[in-house]
Amino acid sequence: MERPAAAPHDPAEHDRTETRLTITSPEQMRELGRRLAKLLRAGDLVMLSGELGAGKTTLTRGLGEGLGVRGAVTSPTFVIARVHPSLGDGPPLVHVDAYRLGGGLDEMEDLDLDVSLSDSVIVVEWGEGKVEELTEDRLQLVIHRAVGDTTDEVRHVTLTGLGARWAEAGLETLAA
Repeated sequence: MERPAAAPHDPAEHDRTETRLTITSPEQMRELGRRLAKLLRAGDLVMLSGELGAGKTTLTRGLGEGLGVRGAVTSPTFVIARVHPSLGDGPPLVHVDAYRLGGGLDEMEDLDLDVSLSDSVIVVEWGEGKVEELTEDRLQLVIHRAVGDTTDEVRHVTLTGLGARWAEAGLETLAA
């Protein structure tokens, strides 16, 4: 009798950790980025999702500050991707806006980034359904805000770590 084949490892079902936060100002969103940067290392993929104006780029500014990278972190909407080299011995930050990319990973590879993905922290705005193939281990941040009420600064952030990399990364410390 043959043994049944083992099911492929699906990080969506295993090695999943989730943390939820409430952010009440752009400065808190930036501070979340600075604190999250302390948990990041080369090879990490961070996917950001949320409505326009939710705070994805503000969070990425904080990541850049926390990682100690060169250059102002601004939205890469029109250039698709920006590479921010480290000012020290940390990894560079590659900031990608995948909103206009429709072809998924093939289009990501066409960006011809001048830095190795495994040596960088990759942050992709609007990457859901487009860049998951880069790695099994990834951090997904979904930022929810009130739609239509532009005066409400409250954001609800859900951080979901997928894969063994995030199982022991300490995401829960961000809620403290």
